[in-house]
Amino acid sequence: MTEQGVRPTTEQVLALAPDAASRAAGSRLGTAGPWSETGSSEEGAVWGVCKGSGGSAYRTVVDLADAAGPAYTCSCPSRKVPCKHALGLLLFRAGGDGAVPRGRMPDWAERWIGGRRGRAQGERPSSGADFAGTADPEAARRRAERRAERITAGATELEQRLADLLRGGLATADRTGYGTWEETAARMVDAQTPGLAARARELGAIPASGADWPTRLLEECALLHLLDQGWLRRERLPDGLAATVRARVGLPGSPEGPPVRDHWLVLAQYDTFDGRLTTRRIWLHGTDSGRTALLLAYGAAGRAPELTLPVGLALEAEVSAYPGAGQLRAALGEQFAPAAPAGIRPPGVTTSRALERYGRALREDPWLDSYPVTLGQVVPTPCEDSWQLADADRGTALPLTGQAGTRPGLWRLVALSGGAPVTVFGECGHHGFTPLTVWPEGAGEAVPLC
Repeated sequence: MTEQGVRPTTEQVLALAPDAASRAAGSRLGTAGPWSETGSSEEGAVWGVCKGSGGSAYRTVVDLADAAGPAYTCSCPSRKVPCKHALGLLLFRAGGDGAVPRGRMPDWAERWIGGRRGRAQGERPSSGADFAGTADPEAARRRAERRAERITAGATELEQRLADLLRGGLATADRTGYGTWEETAARMVDAQTPGLAARARELGAIPASGADWPTRLLEECALLHLLDQGWLRRERLPDGLAATVRARVGLPGSPEGPPVRDHWLVLAQYDTFDGRLTTRRIWLHGTDSGRTALLLAYGAAGRAPELTLPVGLALEAEVSAYPGAGQLRAALGEQFAPAAPAGIRPPGVTTSRALERYGRALREDPWLDSYPVTLGQVVPTPCEDSWQLADADRGTALPLTGQAGTRPGLWRLVALSGGAPVTVFGECGHHGFTPLTVWPEGAGEAVPLC
């Protein structure tokens, strides 16, 4: 087994985190700064010394060569497995081929690696299995049950918090301050439900945030209540919707089902940054299947994600979908040819059809903020103090989101149109349309707007 065979990606490492707090703390340690004496072996061991607060230093070792999944040890007092130091070490290593060089294992790492592999020798055959090897099914089932119990407790507590808010009246929500919701979000993190934690934080930012904020707060409370109830009654839901609820509360999932081989056109690629983690979203269109797929890639500690697919390229590859009703997220599988420029564009629809597609998607995933769609034959048109995309031969239009109206890409879109119809790919949601890529009429190539 080579080192490359067991080297996890950033996304795989982040999926190992026991909770959102560990994911954030590990991301901060995913750079060279706090580490010394780092090294790795061809057999899948990684080690290093992490500088802690107060002058302390923690010896961390990870064994990636176990068929049951990664094993960790660290001299820190944390009870979380893996701890933030183990996550940081793996994220640092995932940042590049030379980040953690091969080297001679120090005595303290060799003792632990040798001891655990020696014990394992009598329990199961040594394996060079892939990083995504499966753990003991019974142990995995028990862990899943314990986490489900914690999420249920968190959802029940959040329901009580929402009931208290509505009982006191939404108009008084701005008096409680953001700290109350931040505390609620922290309780959801403890319950290992990052999805509920994120939505709780969003609620705290709405009061006194602008005109008609009580209405927006009521809408978000209703969606959060619906998600709580979806989790608490998940056994009664159809399989697809139950999978969507699990994904929305923050449970990790894996691609399933047969992979789809197609020529995938790269529609858009853009990054978002939350202060700790860079998330890259890549939209693909299957030219033969007509399917739309979303690839997600992550970069920790300020690093750019590894996966890059420039807009306008097409690649022949297999893509596997994640579970969930209406979910478009997928994983990129085997690639059969390098990505190359393609003189094709996705078929466009009218603005009315775009809204219909978003409406149908909401029936399967009520928490969906937006849905990908390609508009054909639309013209950027000013409307009072904002902009909209109007159908060239109809009397209908879609307003642009407020965020889209402030981006430089808007003026690129207007300039490329010049008053003539264009094809635009973007995300359609209840706040309007966000254009991401434009194809001018004729033989024009795809131009990214973000």
